[in-house]
Amino acid sequence: MIGRWRGNRTTRTQRTGPLAAIRTPPSAGVLSCRVLDPVNEPVAHAEFAVSDAMGRKVVSGGTDPFGSFVTTVPAGEYRLSVSAEGYTPYIASAVVSENSLASLGDVTLQVARPPELPRAGDWEVEPMHSSIAFTARHIGLARIHGRFNTFAGAVRIADPMERSAMHVVIDAASIDTNVAMRDEHLRSADFLDVARFPTLEFYSDRFVHKGGTRWAVIGALTLHGVTRTVTLDSEYLGLGNGMEGEVRAACRATTELHRDDFTVSWQTMLARGIAVVGPSIRVDLDVQIVPKG
Repeated sequence: MIGRWRGNRTTRTQRTGPLAAIRTPPSAGVLSCRVLDPVNEPVAHAEFAVSDAMGRKVVSGGTDPFGSFVTTVPAGEYRLSVSAEGYTPYIASAVVSENSLASLGDVTLQVARPPELPRAGDWEVEPMHSSIAFTARHIGLARIHGRFNTFAGAVRIADPMERSAMHVVIDAASIDTNVAMRDEHLRSADFLDVARFPTLEFYSDRFVHKGGTRWAVIGALTLHGVTRTVTLDSEYLGLGNGMEGEVRAACRATTELHRDDFTVSWQTMLARGIAVVGPSIRVDLDVQIVPKG
């Protein structure tokens, strides 16, 4: 959906009520909008982005609890995009004049058609186009980024989707943070102890639809010999075709792990003077699955 609104100096008289208190710098104006759903209810926390004529992002953020946003920008031409989970993105152009209000008024988002789900049957994770990455905070220092290079997974898609199941096995020794000495330490008994626990495993038979393209995949993660319940906050990206025409499905997922839950005790290592990563680790997965041949 594309629209256009042109603000001009006559809108100065509209600067009443709370907007009258907004002080704009010289050569700047105000851009505003209210975002509604198809039944005229406000869409709180919809994401908006304002870009200039060169395509450079000027400002971005989320709508307030009433579906509104107000922002001050230099006078000029802009492109506004509004998006929210489960809705088709809205795009409009606007011209903001000096010391004036350019209001797009009420913008109605249309419900997006959900992407087609993969067919029922046995699928497998395609490692070449999938990744299991993690980010951890080093004690007193910057973030550490890493990944596991070797893993395999199987997914049994059911009808309905909520009855599906998946099993993923990760080679613990394939951990890679791009620093050989650190990787050897992470493989040691201080951390993953790969000699005793060569794999990490995740099994789930509970898929919960949270609306739109969002799913929660709830399962058991076994790490360092300990099993805990973990929830993957997942976004289903839909179906596509590979270079050879094969059908594939894709999703993104995130979760946060606490190392103490898996008896990887960072307090003990601190007491021994070992510099370690922080107590929580964010895991990011990009997964593509293909029908099992």
